[in-house]
Amino acid sequence: MKHLYLLFGLLLLVSCNYFDVKKTTSDAILNEELKTFNWSEVDEYPSFASCNDEVSKEEKKRCFQNSLTAIIANKIQRDTIVVSQDVKDTIYIKFQISETGTLSLLEAKVDSVTQKEIPNIDQLIASSLDSLPEIYPAIKRGQQVKTAFTLPVIIQVN
Repeated sequence: MKHLYLLFGLLLLVSCNYFDVKKTTSDAILNEELKTFNWSEVDEYPSFASCNDEVSKEEKKRCFQNSLTAIIANKIQRDTIVVSQDVKDTIYIKFQISETGTLSLLEAKVDSVTQKEIPNIDQLIASSLDSLPEIYPAIKRGQQVKTAFTLPVIIQVN
């Protein structure tokens, strides 16, 4: 019986380490959460009201990109552009959409031939963004976030 008490007492002393509560700070918890984020993806892409009927995330993204491309292309097509040679080029337009849904033109990569033939192409692109419908910003973990993306627009002038 004495050995049993001795064994029980020894087990009690050794097992006390299992009951220690490790304290973690809120900074440690935050750092662990930040490591799990995929910063290059959002839960919902920016969208127009007309794209909210789409079901999947990729469909909404495609709808937004197609709508934006169509708006820019229609505006450029409405303007009279006179060229000395045919122009068929893809312009890569880099946008940023703020947390409030404001679209900003960051950069337009235009080929030198297209720039020479259509010297005001930057103005045409910028003016096509003046009359956009309301943009709903991207959402990440329930918060509206700033996003940036590049959109290809095909320019064809005969």
